[in-house]
Amino acid sequence: MSKVVNLNRFRKQKSRDEKRREGDTNAAQHGLTKAQKTLAKARTDKERRDLDGHERE
Repeated sequence: MSKVVNLNRFRKQKSRDEKRREGDTNAAQHGLTKAQKTLAKARTDKERRDLDGHERE
């Protein structure tokens, strides 16, 4: 006898998998992760503050 499958659960899991796959391809195409973006922003802000600290008035 075959195993019983919950079709709603199967459909939802398939939808989640497709969305995750699409998101992964978009992330690969469009660049950086959120953590990388925040790190880059923090670094540029620090560099700007360091430069402003060296200004003469």
